[in-house]
Amino acid sequence: MKKKLLAATLAAFVPVAAQAHFLLQHTDEVLIDRPGDVPMGLIFWHPMENGHAMDMDAPQEFFMIHNGEKTDLMDRVAPATFKGAHNESAAFTASVPVKRSGDYVVVTVPAPYYEESEDIYIQQITKSVLNRNTLPTDWDQPVGLPTEILPLNKPYNVVVGSTFSGVVLSDGKPVPGAEIEIEYMASEPDLTAFAATDSTVNPMSGGTIVALTDANGVFTFGIPKAGNWGFAALGSGPATEHNGKELSQDAVLWVHATELK
Repeated sequence: MKKKLLAATLAAFVPVAAQAHFLLQHTDEVLIDRPGDVPMGLIFWHPMENGHAMDMDAPQEFFMIHNGEKTDLMDRVAPATFKGAHNESAAFTASVPVKRSGDYVVVTVPAPYYEESEDIYIQQITKSVLNRNTLPTDWDQPVGLPTEILPLNKPYNVVVGSTFSGVVLSDGKPVPGAEIEIEYMASEPDLTAFAATDSTVNPMSGGTIVALTDANGVFTFGIPKAGNWGFAALGSGPATEHNGKELSQDAVLWVHATELK
């Protein structure tokens, strides 16, 4: 018990056997200069290894929070075919209307995905944050999802060499001992061609990086490289079954890191 608590407190990192599934909410930029519709790709993929892409069903929900107000964006979601490095998959294009200054917390609640190799369903409830004119408004507020990662640092203003922390919530309450898979978006999708690009780094030789939350549901990770980092809290949600099979209801958060210039 003491060893487990120590590992959680230190957010110890250990490898797992394979690269992780991640639902991407990808935009070319997270800091928006001009008002307009920001294109976004919704892709279920293995981003660290530029690997196999999984077929997505239509999202159950797609919305944004701006200045505390929720806006349904499902009418901005359209089916598309994503061309991965190894296969093509059913995915979606979307757009986010960014007009006024402030944060835009974007959320996808996907339909559960059946992972045949494990005979389970996976539902990755995913958040990312766009910002216009560097005015912070919503990034540090919970959305009220069944499970989510609440950032403790601005997710669009992370400096390489610093740390990023978040707290995992389930029904609004912290989750101690939650397993967090961490991956770098080694291949950022080309949203015009809707296709994978060349990888910028090699996959970790030891597999996916994993952290554990401490007794307060908090994890911390040192950011070693600029770009997009994904954090997935596995099975942190209250739902555990779908269609008579096990469901892993995960919370996913994407953050963007930059180098000091």
